[in-house]
Amino acid sequence: MKTILSFVTILFIALTVNAQEIQFDEETIDYGKIAPGSEGKRVFKFTNVGDEPLIIESVQSTCGCTVPKKPEKPIMPGEKGEIEVSYDTKRKGGFSKAITIISNAKRSVEPKKLAEMNKVKKLAKKLAKKASTSRESGRTVLKIKGFVDNKIVPAKAKSMVSDEK
Repeated sequence: MKTILSFVTILFIALTVNAQEIQFDEETIDYGKIAPGSEGKRVFKFTNVGDEPLIIESVQSTCGCTVPKKPEKPIMPGEKGEIEVSYDTKRKGGFSKAITIISNAKRSVEPKKLAEMNKVKKLAKKLAKKASTSRESGRTVLKIKGFVDNKIVPAKAKSMVSDEK
């Protein structure tokens, strides 16, 4: 009985260690078919739906052709934030890139991992270590995809000079 009660207590602590949550408006941005050299900047919008400030520690892309920019200040509960992503549209062809966000947002505990831990003591020791050190970062993966097509002509910028005299 003590073992079961201990396990339930530890599981509850593990699930409530981080109270921050992040909710994205969309987790994939589809550029569609775009012209070479066209605007490659897009924005992922999100809301802190937790009850503590959300701190985005880092934002990483899978290659140098995608450059993400993270918010510098913590996002307070209920506030919205943005992560700007720029893709190098001079590269022709299809693309699909992952952007990994490391933050203090809540991570879910996978049932498969809990099943693998066959001893309550082992789990308790691991969770106690996590609680005593700084909070473990949550990871969120966003995606961008699209196709840079030579057949598409980029939209011309409007000229400030008029042809009329």
